[in-house]
Amino acid sequence: MGLTLFPGDGDTSSPDVGWSCIGFNAFRERLAQAEGFNLPEMWGFGGDRPWSDISTALEPLLDHPDVGGDNLSTADCAAMLPRLKAITGEWQEEPDEPLLQQHIQDAQQLAVVLRFCVD
Repeated sequence: MGLTLFPGDGDTSSPDVGWSCIGFNAFRERLAQAEGFNLPEMWGFGGDRPWSDISTALEPLLDHPDVGGDNLSTADCAAMLPRLKAITGEWQEEPDEPLLQQHIQDAQQLAVVLRFCVD
């Protein structure tokens, strides 16, 4: 079982990005760390810290249910894209590590999907 994010345009040739459930959780946890907080401390992820305590353009992705939930809006995608690209750049400056390299590739592919949705 896994998770795939794709434009809801009905075109099966549109770009997508996918993870296993464990892989998506690890990706979101790393994104949260880049934003200065720990995802497991947050409400909905085992903790009791409210999302109103933090401010990040990535909240629509980080605080989205793995199953169901509303679609990400074009505005959400547009707001997340610059921050995702900035984080990817920061990660590329870190020491090489296999899981980090996978997260960089995932972030780059997610950026492709977000850009497609915005366009």
